[in-house]
Amino acid sequence: MKNKKLTETINAQGIEISIVSDGINDDYISLTDIAKYKNSDDPRFVIQNWMRNRNTIEFLGTWETLYNSNFNRVKFEAVKSDAGLNRFVMTPTKWIKELNGIGIISKAGRYGGTLAHKDIAFEFASWLSPEFKLYIIKDYQRLKNDESSRLSLDWNLKRELSKINYKIHTDAIKSHIIPNTVTKQQQRFAYANEADLLNTALFGMTAKEWREQNPNAEGNIRDNASIQQLIVLANLENLNAQYIKDGLSSSQRLVILNEIAIQQMLSLIGNSSIKKLEQQAKELP
Repeated sequence: MKNKKLTETINAQGIEISIVSDGINDDYISLTDIAKYKNSDDPRFVIQNWMRNRNTIEFLGTWETLYNSNFNRVKFEAVKSDAGLNRFVMTPTKWIKELNGIGIISKAGRYGGTLAHKDIAFEFASWLSPEFKLYIIKDYQRLKNDESSRLSLDWNLKRELSKINYKIHTDAIKSHIIPNTVTKQQQRFAYANEADLLNTALFGMTAKEWREQNPNAEGNIRDNASIQQLIVLANLENLNAQYIKDGLSSSQRLVILNEIAIQQMLSLIGNSSIKKLEQQAKELP
């Protein structure tokens, strides 16, 4: 499997089973973990015993033929003719090296093991126990549903942010002011940290000041920001970069960015798109 990126875990009847994915369709499930259902001390023996079976070899060969253009079909015919005989031995490593198999992955070392494409992993689980296979499929589907929910939220977020940013540029100033206008003292302060300049423009305080006022809060000032504030913050960061290029001083930029923050926050008050995003976030597992 190429470009492995994501590692997840499912649980079937108390057994944790690792899944490695490329984030698209090719999920590889740990046969080693599944085999622990029958033999927790030596799961390799269970896998090798399964791979000695003629039906298993035929299934693996068919899968490789369908999805692997480099599969050694000539060698496979010889392997298939011996499968099921007492002298026949097949291991994940042998399958990979001698037949150029890609459906199974073997990793050596303390944290190694054998993984297989989900099609093959489910077949292995069925050989072990049809009941156990159903528990695996059930929690695997739960994992896929969770991933779909996250992807759906991400897509909606991008769509709704587009609407929200358009509204920022078209809305008039509303009735009340959020955040507060920066003070004269804050205007005179020479901010060495650009992040805190933005914090003051939007939140009315630096990260340190926020921490002092919220000693028991988890995360920092931005971790606790609302969706509205994060949207405005992203806009302020882009604007601040341009103002720096234009040669504006920190005190000048603070006043300008504060005015923009007030205007944009007012535009987002009661915005239905943001309420929708907040509700979707709450409904995520």
